[in-house]
Amino acid sequence: MELVSIVLVCLMAVSANGEVESKSKPGRGRGSMWWGIAKAGEPNNISPLANGMIYMDPAIHATLRRKQRRLARENPGVLAAIAKGANMAINECQHQFRNRRWNCSTRNFLRGKNLFGKIVERGCRETAFIYAITSAAVTHSIARACSEGSIESCTCDYSHQSRAPQASTMGAVAGVRDWEWGGCSDNIGFGFKFSREFVDTGERGRTLREKMNLHNNEAGRAHVQSEMRQECKCHGMSGSCTVKTCWMRLPSFRVVGDLLKDRFDGASRVMVSNSLRTSVNEATLSNRANPNGLKAQNQIGGSSPGGPNSVSSNSIHARSHQQKKINRSFGDFQRWTKLLTKIFEFPSSINRYNFQLKPHNPDHKPPGTKDLVYLEPSPGFCDRNPRLGIQGTHGRQCNDTSIGVDGCDLMCCGRGYRTQEVIVVERCACTFHWCCEVKCKLCRTKKIIHTCL
Repeated sequence: MELVSIVLVCLMAVSANGEVESKSKPGRGRGSMWWGIAKAGEPNNISPLANGMIYMDPAIHATLRRKQRRLARENPGVLAAIAKGANMAINECQHQFRNRRWNCSTRNFLRGKNLFGKIVERGCRETAFIYAITSAAVTHSIARACSEGSIESCTCDYSHQSRAPQASTMGAVAGVRDWEWGGCSDNIGFGFKFSREFVDTGERGRTLREKMNLHNNEAGRAHVQSEMRQECKCHGMSGSCTVKTCWMRLPSFRVVGDLLKDRFDGASRVMVSNSLRTSVNEATLSNRANPNGLKAQNQIGGSSPGGPNSVSSNSIHARSHQQKKINRSFGDFQRWTKLLTKIFEFPSSINRYNFQLKPHNPDHKPPGTKDLVYLEPSPGFCDRNPRLGIQGTHGRQCNDTSIGVDGCDLMCCGRGYRTQEVIVVERCACTFHWCCEVKCKLCRTKKIIHTCL
């Protein structure tokens, strides 16, 4: 059997074995343990050492993969931005789902435990939103930190200043604009690339669940990138706009959260299609295969002694010629080994994001780059389920006048609700006193609250 065929079969067997092992743990949410870095903002786990540098509790540092720790070392100041982004993601997730049965609850960080609980072990739409919002938050936070000078390895994005002039929309001469690039644009390019490197670490794209995670991570980043907006400032005497400079600014993260929440409501249930990935691998193999090398191997293994190209094995020149063939074949063998190992063992380096997910319902269109995707229906969130980390809706407040998801009928899952009157003490009638104090009165008000049974 030819050496290339042997290598191909062996590596495919190794790949299949890895596929089986990964499939034996379908609930494994790879690459998600870094979420615990959000707890780095707590006083017990963080202490400032210098500008942009932090000391992290070893329990939190242990949640980062080797590549993530290397990225943190190579980009001083980035850990603080990631921790800020993780907290942004948690706060936005809890805001968007504050009136839902699942309210994006998090628990205290523990060594080896997931910040969002066991719900991320399920490939449901809630998990899709978590991956998208955390990826978007890291992209947003890193891009903003670059423009603020908090990360030593990146600065403002000055690539816009080299663009050609754009025609003005106010009727100016074509090709001449009434403003110029200036200021400090948020570095969305660095934020996008760094988020890919950091957040997607461990997601090789081999299994359907890993493809789901990669797709949702990309969707989160795509929403941040597409919502970049141009801001301008006028310069001139007495407020005139003699000169106007413009730069690109990140959107408010609430805008990104609202968009991802809309995508959550219209998320697509998918299944994988292996056709594209197979064609990519076959194309890569066919483009990089050396036909001369294959021909040499065939001649070594299958040429007849009486053929026109045969050389007597008793001749010194024959042995030299045969040795050259063997050396050439061994070189081809090494090249094939490296190529196939790269394809099967490290598919992330070869179009890790180049796959197409098929809708579970063939009548639906395939998901787009900004759509959220999930694999299985969401579990019930009505009753407490410790196995999945679901707290249930017992004791949750609801709105008795609403017919939406925050209404008592839906929130309480038909169990009924309790109504009680409570006295709330709030600050009111606040006034500013020079200088510099704000004084408020304490007001007592009665409120009626409804809680689920």
